[in-house]
Amino acid sequence: MRNRGVQHTERLIEESLEEIAPIMKENKKISRFNFNKMMKAFNETGVTESDFSGTTGYGYDDTGRDKLEEIYRQVFKSEDAIVRSQIISGTHAISLVLLSLLERGDELIYISGEPYDTLEKVIGTTEKDIGSLKEKGVHYKAIELVDDRFDEEAIMDSISGKTKMIAIQRSRGYSMRKSLTIDEIGEIIAKIREKHPGIIVFVDNCYGEFVETREPIEAGADVIAGSLIKNPGGGLAKMGGYIAGNKDLIERISYRLTVPGIGKEMGASLTVLTDMYQGFFLAPHTVIESLNGAVLISHLLRKAGLKTDPSPAAKRTDLIQSVSFNTEEEMITFTQMIQKASPVNSQFLPIPSDIPGYENPVIMAAGTFVQGASLELSADGPIRSPYTVFVQGGLVFEHVVYALGEALREMKEKEMIAFQ
Repeated sequence: MRNRGVQHTERLIEESLEEIAPIMKENKKISRFNFNKMMKAFNETGVTESDFSGTTGYGYDDTGRDKLEEIYRQVFKSEDAIVRSQIISGTHAISLVLLSLLERGDELIYISGEPYDTLEKVIGTTEKDIGSLKEKGVHYKAIELVDDRFDEEAIMDSISGKTKMIAIQRSRGYSMRKSLTIDEIGEIIAKIREKHPGIIVFVDNCYGEFVETREPIEAGADVIAGSLIKNPGGGLAKMGGYIAGNKDLIERISYRLTVPGIGKEMGASLTVLTDMYQGFFLAPHTVIESLNGAVLISHLLRKAGLKTDPSPAAKRTDLIQSVSFNTEEEMITFTQMIQKASPVNSQFLPIPSDIPGYENPVIMAAGTFVQGASLELSADGPIRSPYTVFVQGGLVFEHVVYALGEALREMKEKEMIAFQ
C-alpha cells in the first residue's frame, strides 16, 4: 500500500514538474543575470585567497572585509556598504538604519503597513521601551496597503515637514498581503521624489535579494538592509547582516555600529570571511533553487484543492510561499512532515507552542544547518483559521521535492487530501 502511495505521489510530482517547466526556465534566466553581476564584481574587486584569512582584535587593515563590502556595493549598485558578522540579524540591520538616521522630532512613515513583529520594540509602543525610536522622540505612523498596492493618496497626505524617512518592507513576511515588486517600489519612490526630494527612502530587503534582476537601490531607494542567514548568505554564511546605500548614510550608520570617528575602519572578521564570500557568490543560484521550490509547492498543492499564494505563475519578489489548509490537523501534519524531511533534527516533532508576541500558538519546522536560516527549507505559522503555513527556503531544489513528496504521502494516507 505504501509503495503504491509512493508511486502515485512521484507521478504527481513529475506531472507538476513538466507543467511548471516554463516558469522554472524563466527563473533560471534571473539566476544567470544576477550571477553575471556577481562574477563581474568579484573580478573587478580582485579577490585573492589571502583575503579569506581574517583579522583579530581591532580589525585594522582588514582587506578581506573591505573587499567583501566593495563586492556588495557593486552588486547592489550602491555608493557604499557594510557587511559584518557583528550584525546579528535582519532586525538588527534594520534597527541600525532606523536608530542611526532618525532623531528627536523626526517622523518615520512605513508605507507598506505595519512591519514585522520583531520591530515593535524598536519602534516602541510606549516611552518605557528602552532604546526605542519612541523613547528618542521619533514620531511614527504606518500607511496600510489598499488591495495590495501602495495607497498613494494617503501616503502623500501623510508626508509633512517633519517626515524624515519613508520605509518599505518589500516582503510580505508572515502577513497575508502581497509582497511588493521592485517596479512597484520604484513607482512610488518616483512619485514621492517629485514632491519631497529630501526624504530618505529605506527598503527592508529581507527575503528579496536576487529574486528579481534589480534591487531597491536601482529603483531609487537610498538605503537597504538584510540578513546573511537569508538570501545573500547563500546558505553558507553562519551569521551577519548587510546595509547598502548612499555614502553619507552608511557613514552615519557605521558610527552606530561601532563608534563615532571609527565606523567601518574597525571590526575583526576572525574566520568567517570564506563563508561570507562563497555564500554571496552562490546566492543567485541558491535563491532560484528556493524560488523554483516555492513554485512547485504552489502548483502541486493547488492540485490538491488547497489555497496557495503566490500562485505558481505569479511574478515573485521574495521567497515566501503561503499554503492555507482546511483544518488545524492538516496544517500540523504538513509542518511536522517538513521537519521530518529535514537534514537536521528530523527526529524531533514540532508541536504548536505559545510564543511571545503572537496571540495564537505557533508551529515551526526548521531542521536547518544554521539556526534560524530562512534560505534553508522551513515552514511555520500561527494555529488559527485559515490555517496558513508560510514556507520558505530550500538550498537545493531536490530537497523541496523530497520534503513535499513526504508530506503529500503522509497526508494522503490520512485521507486529508485527494488529487483529481
